[in-house]
Amino acid sequence: MLKKETHCVPKHIAFIMDGNGRWAKKQMKPREYGHSVGAKKFKEIVQHCADIGVEYVTVYAFSTENWKRPKNEVETIMKLFRDYIHEAEKDFRKSDVKILFIGNRDVFDDKLKDEMCRVEKLTENRKKTLCIAMNYGGRGEIVDAVNRLISSGKTSVTESDITNTIYSGAVPPPDMIIRTGGEIRLSNFLLWQSAYSELFFSDTLWPDLTTEEVDRLIDTYYQRNRRYGGV
Repeated sequence: MLKKETHCVPKHIAFIMDGNGRWAKKQMKPREYGHSVGAKKFKEIVQHCADIGVEYVTVYAFSTENWKRPKNEVETIMKLFRDYIHEAEKDFRKSDVKILFIGNRDVFDDKLKDEMCRVEKLTENRKKTLCIAMNYGGRGEIVDAVNRLISSGKTSVTESDITNTIYSGAVPPPDMIIRTGGEIRLSNFLLWQSAYSELFFSDTLWPDLTTEEVDRLIDTYYQRNRRYGGV
């Protein structure tokens, strides 16, 4: 439960959903099972954030480096992704959340790309936003943005140019980035956007994350002094 003195919540929270495979191993289950449980946890945490008033949530679902994982694991993640898109398209009237997919879509087949675009179109007028980072890499995002600017005729670029051209576009930078699973790094996630984000690293494996822990981290966020380079 958020403390009573917390009068507002961060505008944007991003999650690095780490620990699904290790959680499954602890349960003596295959890694694929951990991703299935993690997908259910993703829905719970995103809904909680919406319920407490967070306007933007970004989740790191699949990185450009994750293709190196075992074939069965990658296939399971892709199936869960397709299932989520179908579910979102079927039930889009039940939610007030706009869905954006950020990342390089070139690797996906035309059918999946069409489905992603359709869900984005169906939900485009919603008040809150969920960004799903799929085949996403922070360095690649910056390179793609610069190349698009060059293709448009730019001979030099500004910070504003890049900010407006990256995958997430008009979405504001995250106030908080929460990584579960005990690792202490960003792993190529939101490198441009995270310049002044507050970072939180939890030892909790993603499937074990609770809404109570999210609330505690938000309370901790409000105890920090965000100076943005000032005093």
